[in-house]
Amino acid sequence: MSSLRDLARLHTELASADRDHLRRLIGSWALLADLSFADLLLLVPVVAPLPGTSPRETRGPEPRRDGLDGDGLGRNRVERFVIVGQVRPATAQTLYVNDQVGRFSSAAERPLVVQALRSGKICQGNVDIGSTGRLAAVQAVPVRIGNRVIAVLSAETPDLGSRLPGELERTYVGVFDRIAQMIADGSFPFATDESDSEDAPRVGDGVVVLDQSGGVTYTSPNAVSALHRIGFHANALGRDLDDLGFQPGVLRTAFRLRVPVTEELERGLNVSILARVIPLIKDNQIDGALVLLRDVSDLRRQERLLVSMDATIREIHHRVKNNLQTVSSLLRLQGRRVGHPEARAAIDESVRRIRSIALVHEVLAREGGDEVAFGEIMRPIVQMVDEALVATDRPISFKVVGEGPTLPATTASSLAVVLTELLQNAVEHGYPDGSTGGEIVIELESSGSDLIVRIHDDGAGLPDGFDLAT
Repeated sequence: MSSLRDLARLHTELASADRDHLRRLIGSWALLADLSFADLLLLVPVVAPLPGTSPRETRGPEPRRDGLDGDGLGRNRVERFVIVGQVRPATAQTLYVNDQVGRFSSAAERPLVVQALRSGKICQGNVDIGSTGRLAAVQAVPVRIGNRVIAVLSAETPDLGSRLPGELERTYVGVFDRIAQMIADGSFPFATDESDSEDAPRVGDGVVVLDQSGGVTYTSPNAVSALHRIGFHANALGRDLDDLGFQPGVLRTAFRLRVPVTEELERGLNVSILARVIPLIKDNQIDGALVLLRDVSDLRRQERLLVSMDATIREIHHRVKNNLQTVSSLLRLQGRRVGHPEARAAIDESVRRIRSIALVHEVLAREGGDEVAFGEIMRPIVQMVDEALVATDRPISFKVVGEGPTLPATTASSLAVVLTELLQNAVEHGYPDGSTGGEIVIELESSGSDLIVRIHDDGAGLPDGFDLAT
């Protein structure tokens, strides 16, 4: 499916700021769809030049990026619209089974959209939606930025005839109408508001409506349940938001800054209610607020459990590292008492292998998880080999090129031992006693699902007459 950016670039003349405004609207319009009980379509005009003229000629000396003037249509005429966004309501049945994004609609098929675009005002009516074959109630909301209308938000619901909505639906639709007017005035979406996160409250989680003084005028059944969870069991109507258990400054901050404010109310370790306060604006004045409540107690409990598990895993890795270092130290002490050179060399080699594995657990204890960035353990391995094997009279420099991928802990442990062996061999056989030292280069290269490790040295090389077969 094409994105808003792709569709806008291909078929419209929206500027970057216009596209950002529409992206913010789409980022928060699941809320609008649930409040309106309607499918929402975002339509942008595909501007065509007048016959016999080029687009530049029709725009005059000061061309506009959108082809529109302050009253809606500019000197160019709108023959069709492209649908750049669609969202279905979670509170009602959808009107559209198939996705509409990327489809074109003629001006004749969308008379209310054209009217809203021209007038800059919200237009309502019943329209025969050709793609559905059904009569729909349509509310066309002009999307304004500054003094320009750049798109139209069309809220479309099946025409249900004489059905009378209940109190909840009437309240929700009333709040949507207020936000729709904010869209038409250019005060929604909020310029500093980001798209809703996954755990943000939804309309179905609980709704509280406030008047301009902060008093409660409506609480949905789910909102009443959420308030009960935080210990408020009285009738909330007419009460201030502070009386419900909220921090005193939350509503004042939302009203003063005119942006949504999110707060989490906690009652002990078992109850967490996430609240999002959205100011409602009319005629550039605060006209109330919409408060969405979501019980996130189970989510926070799971997060604490994950944190506890992560801490436990880190502690296990830390203890394994300590145990391996203890074994390494005991072997090193034992090696000092061994007089036979070959036996001492074997013990020293075992010490280095154990320390290589301990390095992996040290990184896992610090970073957490079951995987480790191999570049994080490559450098300590190099330092260990340098300190244990390199003599001062034949200095050897080590150079690590690349970072390497993230590997499972078991794979990283095995590879750490292998690289320790390779570096040990490079130092002992490439730069024997009497040499002047040199440089060893370790290259880490990721190739698809493979890790390629190359170790180069400028040492003595293979002896004359060397034959791998013998």
